[in-house]
Amino acid sequence: MDKFLALVSSLSAVFALIFAAFTAKKIIKFPEGTEKMKKIAASIRSGANAYLKRQYKIVVIFFAVIFVVLGVMAFLGLLTPYVPFAFITGGFFSALSGFIGMKIATLANSRTANACINGLNKGLRVAFSAGSVMGFTVVGLGLLDISIWFILLKFVFKLSEVEITSAMITFGMGASSMALFARVGGGIFTKAADVGADLVGKVEAGIPEDDPRNPAVIADNVGDNVGDVAGMGADLYESYVGSVISSCALGVAALKNINAMALPILIAAVGIICSVFGTFLVKTKEGATQKQLLGSLSRGTNFSAILIAVLSLPLVYYVLGVSNWKIYFAILSGLVSGVLIGQATEYFTSESYKPTRNLAATSETGTATIIIGGLSVGMLSTLIPVVIIAVCVLVAYFVSGGAQSASMGLYGISLAAVGMLSTLGITLATDAYGPVADNAGGIAEMAGLDKSVRERTDALDSLGNTTAATGKGFAIGSAALTALALMASYIEKINSIEGGAAKISNLGINNPTVLVGLFVGACLPFVFSALTMNSVGRAAQSVVKEVRRQFKEITGLMDGKAEADYASCVDLCTKSSLKEMVLPTIIAVVVPVVVGLALGPAGVVGMLAGATISGFLMAVFMSNSGGAWDNAKKYIESGVHGGKGSSCHKSAVVGDTVGDPFKDTSGPAINILIKLLSMVSIVFAALIVKASIF
Repeated sequence: MDKFLALVSSLSAVFALIFAAFTAKKIIKFPEGTEKMKKIAASIRSGANAYLKRQYKIVVIFFAVIFVVLGVMAFLGLLTPYVPFAFITGGFFSALSGFIGMKIATLANSRTANACINGLNKGLRVAFSAGSVMGFTVVGLGLLDISIWFILLKFVFKLSEVEITSAMITFGMGASSMALFARVGGGIFTKAADVGADLVGKVEAGIPEDDPRNPAVIADNVGDNVGDVAGMGADLYESYVGSVISSCALGVAALKNINAMALPILIAAVGIICSVFGTFLVKTKEGATQKQLLGSLSRGTNFSAILIAVLSLPLVYYVLGVSNWKIYFAILSGLVSGVLIGQATEYFTSESYKPTRNLAATSETGTATIIIGGLSVGMLSTLIPVVIIAVCVLVAYFVSGGAQSASMGLYGISLAAVGMLSTLGITLATDAYGPVADNAGGIAEMAGLDKSVRERTDALDSLGNTTAATGKGFAIGSAALTALALMASYIEKINSIEGGAAKISNLGINNPTVLVGLFVGACLPFVFSALTMNSVGRAAQSVVKEVRRQFKEITGLMDGKAEADYASCVDLCTKSSLKEMVLPTIIAVVVPVVVGLALGPAGVVGMLAGATISGFLMAVFMSNSGGAWDNAKKYIESGVHGGKGSSCHKSAVVGDTVGDPFKDTSGPAINILIKLLSMVSIVFAALIVKASIF
């Protein structure tokens, strides 16, 4: 089984990467459009590359410091010598996923705009193909990272299954750290530019979105790529890897054999094949409505989900045998939960349904009421995902034999997370396609293309808002399950350390260290969100001042006779985001160690539980509020409630600017936070057991 596992996982990873490369080559063959379109696309590409180059310089310093710390711990015998190197590879592949996705997105934006000249379906195919490159790069590199480490640890260093999973789970810390930098930094960049461009351009100057007279318009389009593509790619990479390796670790702890480790990896491998088949079903017709466009994407994702659901049953039977066949329902529960959370998110954020349409109607009475309405929609939207996750956890736990063996039940929960992410290749494609369509609309506007082209790109962009919100709901749901699995892995890790079991003998709320840990953990997502929201606010203020200055000082800018200084806004956003992203990431790494040393392993368990629960609710609330505000604005722009330029539209723009950091900075970064807390706790478990007071 071990050689078969190494072969299948490696081949599947390579297949995903070849498919991504083939798709990227196909995209590049599409014409880029007019010289003006090429110039605009080149400016966006240049700004995105410059940002990532500067971001990676800061990240390298952080990774070097943590590598030394982990190296010292390995030298002292608190870690295996493989952990520091696993940390580096996790971060490297996470960064590479985001970089490749961003690279193809900046090549596809003008090509999508140009394709929309010839029809809606052609534009959809180009944008979706770019998203597919991101999706299959993430799953390909994720499975490749896992395969390389499995081969090295099993066949070169000849470690046991327990030792292999113990070492492998720690490279998730590197992936999560990089993802947090990418999400927070990119999120601050994109939302500072977006808020600055909207407040001065739309509200104060009364000019259209993506108008070339707006100095922040290029920075806004750069932000779509560094935040919603590069940041999202790194984010989903660590979710994917984290779910698979935590399931491997819990499986080995429960069944004590390689087969338990093989199942999640094989599900991920088969999921890649199913996702590839699903991509060929995504197409639409000219003049399609939003529901028809959404149906086009859903057709591909639903087909992939059904296919993996069918194939998982014989896979479970083959790997674990007939005695454990009920574990199949744990995988199925995760898969179904992912689909249901996506549909719930779609209901609360899509302009096709009542919540967003009712939210748009609140703009009739001013800005305050649309802000209140958006907060209400987000809060209410938490109920259905909580119920779905709760049912999923219970089903996964008990069908896996949790009543007889807690470790088997926890293994089932971790497999539910793997099931939810098994078709990530195509699910991420539908999410990553959105920023490409958004950029295409901006390029169409700035290049002065025909009105019909902008209508097509707007249709694709509006769909992208819904799929992005759905993708965030999906990512948050999988993060909750993965965080639960990682929490269980942490407890297993503590039990394996000499003297550790005694320190977690009482994990009830009658233990004051657990109770204090719960409060600390529940507070962390709020503090984290406050820091990231403030960062967006400060960065946006600098952009607003710069845009106002240019409108005032550049003669002829508002008349279209002079060109704006786009580079200064890009540089402002870059400096602000890179400065602001460091503190939230450091907090996520330092707090688990400090809590562990102060409250002991039991306090850490409380902290992880508190952060997972409040973080899940906060992430859903913020992402859905932001998505609803965004699509309410789009709905008004379609002509209802006075349309563009009306007082209702101005109120909706303000709501959208409030929602921007909700849905694209703080909300999606929280799901990384709750997993990184667990990863750091696992890596520093030995230190906490040896040095903690309690």
